Amino acid sequence: MASQDLKQRTKPDDPSPAAATTGKVKLRRADRRAMAKRGLRSLALAVSLPLSLTLLDIYFFGSLGSAAAEHPERPFVPPLWILHTLCAVSSLLMALSAWLVWAEGGFHRRPAALPLYLAQLGLALAWDPVVLGLGAGRVGLAMVAGMVAAMAGCYKTFGEVSPIARDLVKICFAWAALLSVVNLKLLASM
Repeated sequence: MASQDLKQRTKPDDPSPAAATTGKVKLRRADRRAMAKRGLRSLALAVSLPLSLTLLDIYFFGSLGSAAAEHPERPFVPPLWILHTLCAVSSLLMALSAWLVWAEGGFHRRPAALPLYLAQLGLALAWDPVVLGLGAGRVGLAMVAGMVAAMAGCYKTFGEVSPIARDLVKICFAWAALLSVVNLKLLASM
């Protein structure tokens, strides 16, 4: 029988196989708990940092949204609180997606993934002050185009590492489409 050929590894100082198995299980549980704690800490950091930057961006530059508030009768331009909420949700989803890629070791296997994610994050943070604060609609369209290009790169590279991360980026494309529609409507009204 094949099971008779199997050998169980034991510690040299402990001759009983049962004691070695119990020690391995305890060690495995302790390793899993430590790994889970490290994973939760890295997840909290990876999600909270971009989300905090987005919330700070909304706090400092969100009230400058005079371009959107001047014409409330325009169709397809949602209130600022909806735009800001969706910006925060998109930031959260992209950060979670990037963390999933990082946890799988994807930033080492796909070195282009991190710069693409950072480009998307930077453009997303800059869109609100530029378009809603300064009223620069054409620059905003270029920023949305760059953001979509960075998201497409993230979609491709993240998808090669984790299909869940790729699916989270898909949701963010809807947010970018809404930003482009809002940007076009604001540009048409200027």
